[in-house]
Amino acid sequence: MTIRIGITGGIGSGKSYECQLLRQHFQIPIYDCDTEAKRLNVEHPLIRQGLIDLLGPDVYLADGQLNRPFLSQYLFADPSHVQTINQLIHPHVFNDFEQWVQRQHAPLVGTESAILFESGMYKLVDYTLIVTAPLQTRLERVKQRDHATEAQVLNRMKMQQDYESQLPSSHFVIQNDGSTPLLPQLEQLMEKLIPETT
Repeated sequence: MTIRIGITGGIGSGKSYECQLLRQHFQIPIYDCDTEAKRLNVEHPLIRQGLIDLLGPDVYLADGQLNRPFLSQYLFADPSHVQTINQLIHPHVFNDFEQWVQRQHAPLVGTESAILFESGMYKLVDYTLIVTAPLQTRLERVKQRDHATEAQVLNRMKMQQDYESQLPSSHFVIQNDGSTPLLPQLEQLMEKLIPETT
């Protein structure tokens, strides 16, 4: 039976880097929800038709790609619109994840999701892991990565869930503060999840 772990964290916490380490050092397959959702938005016929029914044909460009600025206008127009889009897309992402797990033939797989708890994806995994870092560290990382101002980054952070409130209910926490070594933390994680392979 394949063990599933859901990996999340606030913007700038370093969850994508943690997933990269899990792939490279421990050969853990990782399902990236954001990447796969973008793919499904283009490829999945039910998502395409649902978005067209909801927003009209302009939601897709002439080359078949999603018209992201057009969709963004709809999402930012009303908070309820986000829920409408999520209800359309998330069930297909969940199903795609389930099919992906069956193809891995691995003792442990992970899924990276910025909205692990909000989307309900956490219900599909056995364990949850939150990657944390101090606010100032996260701010500096995102400013450098995205060439953004501090005000822009703070605004994006306000739109995300408060992951500190999820720490007590999460099974594992990884500290990515820039000074605490990461690999020893991940090695301990592996020992707890699949001790026979470490």
